[in-house]
This record gives sequence, structure tokens and C-alpha cells, in this order.
Amino acid sequence: MMMIRAARFAPLLAALLLSACVVTTPTKKPSPEPVADDTLERQSAREAQLAMHAAWGLQGRLAVSDAHDSGSGSLEWLQEGSAFRFSVHAPVTGKTWVLTGDAERVRLEGLRKRPINGNDAAQLLERELGWHVPVVQLASWVRGARAPGDARVSFRDDGLPAQIDQDGWSVQYLDYDTSTDPALPNKVFASKGDTKVRLTIREWALQ
Repeated sequence: MMMIRAARFAPLLAALLLSACVVTTPTKKPSPEPVADDTLERQSAREAQLAMHAAWGLQGRLAVSDAHDSGSGSLEWLQEGSAFRFSVHAPVTGKTWVLTGDAERVRLEGLRKRPINGNDAAQLLERELGWHVPVVQLASWVRGARAPGDARVSFRDDGLPAQIDQDGWSVQYLDYDTSTDPALPNKVFASKGDTKVRLTIREWALQ
């Protein structure tokens, strides 16, 4: 069953399935507080519910910055399991680049005359664009879930994640669409040192 104006996403999700093969900056980061075990249990149950949606997509805006450079553009992100299609259109240059792949192979198109191949999405983006975007982990974080590995979570009063600290990144959730089941973030702000990744999500689709 498709959710959240899914009709508009149906062709995009279908393309991913056939191919097989993210904002206002907070002035102060909240310090994670110890949480009760039942809150973590609810988070684990929410993450299990999210895992049932192997195919999902979003549309919104992505902005990336560090001490030396910055960039932004409109974002279309389609995901099925580990396979993804990450498309960014930069209105300033009028160019669109597309990153596709999975956990083992990635391809970047739209920057050069020929596609650029690699085996790590984050390394490829950093080498070609100077963008430090943890694509694999962000697939979990953007949905308000922990990526595999150790993580620390602080929660809002309603039990939804307020912040996830993992792999040296601090991921803050500034807003949620609570009309969906499960609730999904509308604004995500991830930072690691001088690097900042901001996603404002306009539409979600879950299959």
C-alpha cells in the first residue's frame, strides 16, 4: 500500500524496482538525555516497522556545507533495500547529477561526459563534488532510524527521536509529519565537525 500522496511517486518507485540495479539551523544542539528502556523498545518497534517498507522515496531539498564550500539543490531519493537512486538538481548551474548503486557498486552521472564508477557512494561524492554525505547511513537517519552499529538516541516528549549520535555524526530532527504511520521526519540536520547536511522533505512515499 502506498502512502502520503503516493500516486505522484508511483512512476519513480516503479523505475527503481525495475532497475533493481536531504532549513533552519538550530542555534544550540540539545544534549542527549538518558532514556527509559521502554522508549528504546518503542524506537526498536518503530524501526522494525520502517524496515518492512523495503521501497521508499522522498522529494525535497538537500544542502551540504563545510568550512570551504557549500552546495544545494532539489532532491529525489528512491531506495529499495540497499539499492538507491539519489538525484540532485542544482538550480544555480541548471545541472542534474544522479548517483545510483547499492552496497557494492555506485555510478555517478551528469558531472562528466561519461559516467563515473566506484564502490563507495560517500567516497565518490567527496572526490567528485567535495561533498561529505554518508549516503548509506543517511538512508536510515533520514527516516528517524539508527544505522547499523552503536548509536545514542534522545527523544522528544512524544517518543520520536530528537537526535541520533552515531559514527561521529549528530543527527537532529527538527520536525515530523505525524499524520503518517510511522511518523516521518520533515527536517533533518546532520553535522560532523565543520560538515553540515540539511534535508527538508516535502513528500514521502512508502511501499
